[in-house]
Parts: sequence; structure tokens; C-alpha cells
Amino acid sequence: MSRVVVIGGGLGGLACALRLQGAGHDVVVCEQRERPGGRAYQLRDRGFTWDMGPSLITMPWVLEETFAAAGLDVHSELALHRLDPMYRIFWANEERHFDFTDDREHLRGEIAKFSSKDAANLDRFLAALKPIYDEAIVGAGTRPFLNAGAFARLLPMMLRLRAIEPLHYFVSRFFEDPRVREAFSFHSLFIGGDPYRVPAVYGALVYLQILDGGWYCDGGVYSLVEALAKPLDVRCSSRVEAIETGAGSGRVTGVRLAGGERIAADAVVSNGDVLRTHELLGRRAPIRRHKPTMSCFLLYLGTDRPFEKLQHHTLLVGGGYREFIKRVTKGSTLPDNYSTYVHAPTRSEPGMGAGGGDSLCVLLPVPNLRAGIDWDREADGLRDALVADMETTFGLTGLDAAVTVEHRMTPQDFATELGAVHGNAFALEPTLQQSAYFRPPNRDRSVRGLYHVGGGTHPGAGIPGVLMGAEVTATLVTADLPARPKVAA
Repeated sequence: MSRVVVIGGGLGGLACALRLQGAGHDVVVCEQRERPGGRAYQLRDRGFTWDMGPSLITMPWVLEETFAAAGLDVHSELALHRLDPMYRIFWANEERHFDFTDDREHLRGEIAKFSSKDAANLDRFLAALKPIYDEAIVGAGTRPFLNAGAFARLLPMMLRLRAIEPLHYFVSRFFEDPRVREAFSFHSLFIGGDPYRVPAVYGALVYLQILDGGWYCDGGVYSLVEALAKPLDVRCSSRVEAIETGAGSGRVTGVRLAGGERIAADAVVSNGDVLRTHELLGRRAPIRRHKPTMSCFLLYLGTDRPFEKLQHHTLLVGGGYREFIKRVTKGSTLPDNYSTYVHAPTRSEPGMGAGGGDSLCVLLPVPNLRAGIDWDREADGLRDALVADMETTFGLTGLDAAVTVEHRMTPQDFATELGAVHGNAFALEPTLQQSAYFRPPNRDRSVRGLYHVGGGTHPGAGIPGVLMGAEVTATLVTADLPARPKVAA
């Protein structure tokens, strides 16, 4: 039986470990924090519960396949609920809102609030996205890109489907109203991508949500973390200090923990920040430099009353949207206007709050640490300005006074707590130059027995992305190290 060590107990690491264990490998997960979860962590305080990272579950069949690979039924492990709408979008100085739903007729009606001409183009838009979803998300997303030839074979299809042109430009071919264009192109921001620069292949994020809906599980996404971790040997507070290789062999032999303990391994799967793996190998610089995403400033607010204007997921789009995105993805200063995402899980599960109030997670994209912003100095002022904007621009009157419990997370926390290079929030920018073959590979190209999983490798970030990547990585490990499933006594 082969021994595999997984570094990091985030969603990708846990899903890969579960698949490998189901395939008969002896798997150990080493997690540096006191609990698993990684970026999908959980915070609790005085009766309030917050998911600290991802909060929307899409492509539920990927969850089903992940658990089934270990002989488990996801519906026995999790209570999943379909969200309708998936989220509501408000724009500054705009009385109308937009409900994003997986019901096509309802969605057509939402578009018609802003443009009847655009509403008539919904089916054409989705028809253009379907082959991109089929070929680039489900097809290419579930197989490794081990060499440049594999990407070269994909490129003609991408060109034919116009999937490499900028996402916002692609959307604009079907819709004219600026708010409708924003409603159907912002999704790349969920994985750290500027919709004005990322390729249109990421428009498939829209299609997959309409196809399979958006979901919530009781207890939040952290319940998914717990369900994945439950059957596994997860060793928390076990920070890996080095990946060891045999002298002159170029092959991994195990890992060394911060306390000096060594765990021998036939293979190592890294779920840490892929931009740091070279440090664990004792290298001064990575083989190729990749660009990390922007970061986020997050507020976790517990309020003494509910704010009914908010749906389970709400987007608050401020003025100067395009300039805002440019500022947070390429700039070096904080934005002047704010576009935020708000998660209010008490809409679906009142127990996530306390005393009838809301547990709100407010996410504001901000530049990563390369911008040189002094977060010790700027965080308080940004917090006050953001809450004030939510009150005055978006009508959440009395929010500040209603807050009884509060926590925050800055780019510095991403760097300190998660080891994220430059405090990135979503691993690598999903540009064309950093997609598929051009991402760090699922099987390392320079060290035998070393593999990668998580948002920084193929196919990318987001819950379905890292779970699909876990399948790709686990399949490679098992192909390299065949193992027979355990036979029940």
C-alpha cells in the first residue's frame, strides 16, 4: 500500500485525500492550523457563525462524485438546499434590482426590467456558452495538461467558440444594457479574475449556475469541510517545514514537520499556496513566476436585527464599477467607490445568527500586499467608510449601530494565516496566460512524486474547480502508484 502525504487541509486537499483513500492508498493530511478548512474556514462568536471563505455551492454533481469515490453518499453527509434566487444585485442610484436565478423564464423577466431587447437574446447567449461549458469546463477541466501539445489541441476549439476573447466583450455581443452586461460577466470575480481581461471561457461560470443552480448546505460550507475530513487521518497543528527528496534521485521521500518529525511518503500532494511550494523544496525562486490575484477585505458582522433587503447572497455594485475593478486588480491604492458581496446565511438557516439577528460576511476586493498598503493604519478607516456606504448608498440604514459582534480579515491575514503569497485571496489570476497548461501542473514537472491540488493548479479556484482538480490529481497519483482498495473484513 502506498503512503501519500497531503499538505494542507483545504477543500482541494481533503477531496484529493478522500479520493486517494478510496483508491486504497494510506493517506495522511498535515494541516498547519488547529482545524482543517484552509480558505474555507469557519468563525464562531457569541452565537453567530460565519463561513470565512467560499459560500456558494455550484455543480453539486461534483460533490456527489467526490463522496462516491470514497463509497459515501453526499446526501447522507450534507443537507443541501437550492437557492432561489442565487443572489440579488443592487446598483448604486438604481431603484431596480436584478435577481439571478436558474429559472430561465424568471431570468428573462429580470433582464426585461432593463432591456426587452436583451431579454430576447438570453437563449442565444446561453447557447453560445453551452459548448464552452461542455468542452472547456467539464471536458478540459477534468483532464490534466501534462504538456504544451494538450493545450495546443484545445486552442482551435477555443478560438472557434470565441472563448479566448475578453469575457465582458463576449457578453456585450449579446446584451447592450450596462447593468445586464455586468450581471452576466462579474462571475469571474468569484475566482479572482477581472471580467474585462479574463478569457470568455469563464463565462461558463454563468452557464453552470443556470444549469445546476446554486446551493447552500446546513451549517454552511464548513459542513462540507467537516464531512470531507471525517473519514480521514487529518493531523492538525502539523505545519510542514520541508518536502524531502532522495539524494540525487529527484524524487520525494517524505515531509518534515516544524517540530522535527518526519513522515515518509511515496507521494506528496501540496494543497498549500502553489506559489510557495519552491520554499518547501529549499529553492530560492520558483521555476516560473506566476501572478497572484487581488486580495479581499472582509467584515464578519453579527447584528441585533435582520436586514431584510439582503438576500442569502447579495451584490452591491457601486459607481465607477470598471475603474473599481482596475484599481483592485492592477492598482496600488484603495478604491474610492465600493462594490461588495454580502453573505447572509440566516435567510436559509436562522441558527447561523443569534437573537434574531444576521451573521453578515461582507467581502470587498482590494489590492494584494504588493500594493504596499499599510493595513494596520488603513483598516479602521476602510471599515467605517464601507459600512457607511452600505447605509447611505444601498439603504442598509442603521447597520453600524446594529453591529454587536465584529471581526475582520485583511490581506495581511491571508498572508499570515494561510501563507498566501502577497496576501492573495484566490491563488493565481485566471488569465489566458495562467490557464490550463500555463498553470502550475497537477503533477509537478521537476520533482517526481510531487503533485499539486487546490485553486492554484488546474483547473482553478472555486469549490467545483478545486474538487475537479482533486479528481485530476488523485487520478495521476493512482496511475503512478497503483493501489488496490481495501477489502472489508
